[in-house]
Amino acid sequence: MISDLERGHTKWPYRDSLNRLADALALDAQPRAAFIAAAGRRRANAIAGAASRGTGIRSGARGPNRPRLLPAAVPGFAGRTDQLDALSRVLDQPGGTAMICAIGGMAGVGKTALAVQWAHQVAAEFPDGQLYLNLRGFDRSGEPVSVTEAARAFLDALGVPASQLPATAEAQLNLYRSLLAGKRMLVVLDNARDVAQARPLLPGSPTCRVVVTSRNQLAGLAAIEAAHPLALDVLAGAEARQLLAGRLGESRLAADPVAVTAIIEACARLPLALTVVAARAATKPRLALRQVAADLSASPAADVRAAFSWSYRQLGPATARVFRFASLHPGPDLDPSAVAALTGMTAAQAARELDALARVCMIQYAGPGQVALHDLLRGYAAELTSSLDSAADRRAALSGLLDYYLSAASLAMDAAFPAERHRRPAVSPISDLAAEFASDGVAITWLRAQRANLVPLAIYAADHGWPQHAIKLAQVLFRFLDTDAQFADAIAVYSSIGRAARSIGDHAAEATGLLGLGNTNLQQGRYRQGIESIRQALALFRQAGDETGQGRALSGLGLGNLLLGYPKSAVAHFQQALELYRRLGDPTGQARALANLGFAALRQGRYADATAHLNESLTMFRDMGDQRGRASALANLGEIELRQERFDQAASHLREALDGFRQVGDRISEADTVANLGITELRQGRPADAMDRLNQALAICREAGDVSRQALALSGLGDVLMAIARPAQARRHYDAALKLAAQAGEKYEQARAHEGIGNAYQVNGARSQAQRHWREALAGYSDVGAPEADQLKARLACSAT
Repeated sequence: MISDLERGHTKWPYRDSLNRLADALALDAQPRAAFIAAAGRRRANAIAGAASRGTGIRSGARGPNRPRLLPAAVPGFAGRTDQLDALSRVLDQPGGTAMICAIGGMAGVGKTALAVQWAHQVAAEFPDGQLYLNLRGFDRSGEPVSVTEAARAFLDALGVPASQLPATAEAQLNLYRSLLAGKRMLVVLDNARDVAQARPLLPGSPTCRVVVTSRNQLAGLAAIEAAHPLALDVLAGAEARQLLAGRLGESRLAADPVAVTAIIEACARLPLALTVVAARAATKPRLALRQVAADLSASPAADVRAAFSWSYRQLGPATARVFRFASLHPGPDLDPSAVAALTGMTAAQAARELDALARVCMIQYAGPGQVALHDLLRGYAAELTSSLDSAADRRAALSGLLDYYLSAASLAMDAAFPAERHRRPAVSPISDLAAEFASDGVAITWLRAQRANLVPLAIYAADHGWPQHAIKLAQVLFRFLDTDAQFADAIAVYSSIGRAARSIGDHAAEATGLLGLGNTNLQQGRYRQGIESIRQALALFRQAGDETGQGRALSGLGLGNLLLGYPKSAVAHFQQALELYRRLGDPTGQARALANLGFAALRQGRYADATAHLNESLTMFRDMGDQRGRASALANLGEIELRQERFDQAASHLREALDGFRQVGDRISEADTVANLGITELRQGRPADAMDRLNQALAICREAGDVSRQALALSGLGDVLMAIARPAQARRHYDAALKLAAQAGEKYEQARAHEGIGNAYQVNGARSQAQRHWREALAGYSDVGAPEADQLKARLACSAT
């Protein structure tokens, strides 16, 4: 139910799902009735507001959103009374920004724990909600959360539907600040890297309060925003003792106060170090604290490593090895299967060892079945494995990890995209995940969940001596990266395959990387850059004698030329690809080439030819079980029906295509299809439904960074606004579409936007402006051979008389 709501598949919860959820929450009597009634009000508000919907935020549809995003408070939080009081004084000051900074950039001093503890204490002061975000300013990947990502996360928490996100980062930040205006809202910005990362996220309303934590001083906030700096030092002795007492019990500490003092000093009074020691000591209630103190004092340095060292020495050999090897993983988190691959254990053994590490706070759970290391602990584990494990053992562990992810990714791709199995490199099925990928939906879910690990693994393999793993991983993930609309990740992976291929002189693999970069540029509307990369790929494929690769490059060149407005060149490339695939006996390539020829004919208004090509490709896709190809053919057939005003047939094809694209996770094609469904609904006289569809398509394109498809959705929204007699608003949408299409060099969408602008001017009686834009549209349609040119000629002739 939640998934359908969030993806826009439904507008309100299903009654049966509400009852199930109420059962799961053990609601009865009045609370249950109130819960069910709330969903009913949501539906009523949505229906009541349907007629007056525009493109602004519709607060009535979702009701007031009061986010409660604070993470759980740290168990056994101790001390910090003065700091908590200082933070609370900010409540009485206008527009206060509380800033928690660790002295000297010290990690492990408890910045997040303090911020979250205080936030929970004062949550009642902020009835409109509490926002929290870890900005990951000091993440080992070196990639902190961008301001744009942070703004989107907050807007989502504030109830802004994805379909109504503004186009630019600046507009999103303005909306975020507008929604917080006048609200009693607490915002916690955790682990900010610098002022530049934190400042744009400060709300402008004096009724809000902000806490920023960082290892840096962020003096700029104090100087300009009048933030109240709070330097956080290590715990005082009494506070450190309080922390230990909370975990070990007062009676155990009272039995040996000298040992307690020694433990505190050995841990340098750092909360992280004390927590690790206390967690380990708690598992050994008969262990004398004087022994703990003696072990800690034996360390050459009285700092956090002393605490880590003592806890590490208590681990069994297998658990200690898991801890060391976990630091080798280039990604942000691990699961038992990955640990098993690193260590040679079974997944069940690895899960037990991870549980053992979690009990003594050496790792922390980052989600169901996922664990992560605090960066200080990761650094300590890396030092240990560097000194205790041989280079050969470390390399073997990483090779096992890469083998596992390559095998698992290959199995997932075979389940998600079975028709292209023959195009991917052969990979030994060492993973035991095959049974888990029982459906393409499960496989896509796994690929998306593991993308944060797969991308850094590909990069690491390319840069640290595993070129074949990098190449194969990129080749295996090609279709997933092509459809999932995560362009930054795709570029990173394809760039890594290029580096790896050049290091071993593999021209075909280098061409694959260039082809991936080219396709990614085409999807983002950078057509000329995309064509240039694909041309280079074609030359390398020819040099390597890779004919299948040549066919893929020819298809890419055809698509790029078609989008740039060169239909004859596009058709020639598609024909070459088709002839090559027929000679090779490659049915997948033949079906895609036929579909491309159908798309080109559609753009030129040759609907009979287009339908013939697409129906032939559709039959082949169905026979091969190629769900994505089948959906693509159906989407184009639906657009043909739409253009010929057979709206019921168009809607049927488009809905079936949409189901297929969602099943394989093709976000960009989903956006295209949703937009065309919206246009179909508009032509059927349902402007409110059309507005919803087109806003949804626009949100997907903005999230993905696809410029040309944003233009398509914006022009569609302009058509809706024209239909409900709002020409001024429509013209603004057409103007925005024109700018984006011009940025991409997409002639057809530029012409469509010019035509819309002309229509809006005509409604207002501005005939000369209307004619000027229609002439621009006519030139564009003529350049790409679109049938709309003939219609505009007639309109211009009528307008002139």
